[in-house]
Amino acid sequence: MCIGVFDSGVGGLSVWREIIKVLPETSITYFSDSAYCPYGNRSQQEIIERAYLITDFLLSKEAAVIVVACNTATAAAIKALREKYRIPFIGMEPAVKPAALHSKSGTIGVLATRGTLNGNHFHASVERFASDVNVIAKVGEGLVELVESGETSGVKVKELLKIYINPMLEQGADHIVLGCTHYPFLLESIKEVAGDNVVIVDPAPAIALRTLNVISENIIPLSEMISKDVYPTTFYTTAPTGTLMMMAHRIDPDIPDKNFNKIEI
Repeated sequence: MCIGVFDSGVGGLSVWREIIKVLPETSITYFSDSAYCPYGNRSQQEIIERAYLITDFLLSKEAAVIVVACNTATAAAIKALREKYRIPFIGMEPAVKPAALHSKSGTIGVLATRGTLNGNHFHASVERFASDVNVIAKVGEGLVELVESGETSGVKVKELLKIYINPMLEQGADHIVLGCTHYPFLLESIKEVAGDNVVIVDPAPAIALRTLNVISENIIPLSEMISKDVYPTTFYTTAPTGTLMMMAHRIDPDIPDKNFNKIEI
């Protein structure tokens, strides 16, 4: 058995990075759908169809729980996934609640994809947890593409981030929620643009802990998920493996090259 993790691309590695901290020896199958990235420009039905195909693949690898490490896919497809399959799914939600709870200025920013900001999950979170604060939501056009190309710092990245972050700062935002799993790879640049007085909220650590809890709640034996391989995570991508390998090696340089595989589904 294993944990299945999937994203529209390499962004979900920011969630995988946190999962391996709490479950370091657990077998994980990571699926990057980079040939179809970004999901934000695709219809809900197309995303659901991709999610079904990827889930079927992860089930063939004996996934006992699946982490949808993509905010857009969560917004578009997690309800359909939970209705179709019997295994537990863990989805991404913009961490609006902690940002609203801890904001001193009463203004928070949310940087996310269009699919996430248009989704019911986001609107329900704002209505439930942030009705008494000013929420400035910005679509991070072009940011996913930068991360997918391996470009996570530099002048181009900062100039694009300023377009989205400066309006938040001008209105007094003291927290910025990262509503896309690609964006934590831009964290250092985001901090430079936002400044020291703004808290950047990344939901990935909470998702990792939620994964551990879901495994426990569903009485999934962790002993049967311990990897017998030299390295516990195997990576698959619908695009050439270069970018996935590069981004994963930034997190852990010791991943064997043979653990990266290109697949067409």
